[in-house]
Amino acid sequence: MALTRKAFLRLGGGGLAGALLSAGLEPIGTPRAAHATFPLVKRIGEKTTNCPYDATGCGFNVAADGNTLINIEGDPEHPINRGGACSKGASLYQLRQVGDQLNPRRLTGVLYRAPGGAQWEAKPWDWAIDQIARKIKATRDGNWVEKDEQGYTVNRTEAIASVGGAALDNEECYLLVKALRSLGLVYVEHQARL
Repeated sequence: MALTRKAFLRLGGGGLAGALLSAGLEPIGTPRAAHATFPLVKRIGEKTTNCPYDATGCGFNVAADGNTLINIEGDPEHPINRGGACSKGASLYQLRQVGDQLNPRRLTGVLYRAPGGAQWEAKPWDWAIDQIARKIKATRDGNWVEKDEQGYTVNRTEAIASVGGAALDNEECYLLVKALRSLGLVYVEHQARL
C-alpha cells in the first residue's frame, strides 16, 4: 500500500499527539522529579537591594549582623542577574568594609568646602539638607517663568534639571517625577534612558 501525503500527516500527527498525551498522564502519587534547590537564607537573615552602579538593576542579597556587614552576593531569584554579578557589582562589599575593617575611604557624613576654600569641613545632615532646600528655592524663584512668549501660562523653571539614578525603581521614579514637576521643572531625565 502506498502511503499518501495526507495519510502520512494523519499518522504522524496522531502518533505525536499520543506520545505527548501519554507523557502528560502520570499515575496519581507518582513523585515528580524536583528541581534541586538549596536554602540561601543566612541564619541572621538577609535583605534585598539593587546595585547602584549602572542602569541594569541587578539584585543582591545583603546579610548584616547589627552594623557589621557579613556578606553581599547576587540574588539568585532576581530576574535580571539571577545571582550573577559584574566586576562593579562584585565590589559592593567594599562600599562598607574592606576585609574586617570599615572602609577608611567611605564617607559617612557631610563634607562641605566653602566657595573659594581649600579645606573640607564636617557639617551635620540637617544643615546640608537645609542648604540644599534654600538653594533650590532661591534658584526656582529667581528663574520662574509664568507665561511664555505667546502669552500661555506655563508656570515652570528652566534653571534646574534632574537626572535620575540607576538604583531607583519604578515607584521611586514615579514619586521623584511628581515632586520635580510640582516644583516646575521641565528638564527631567533618567540614567536608564541616556
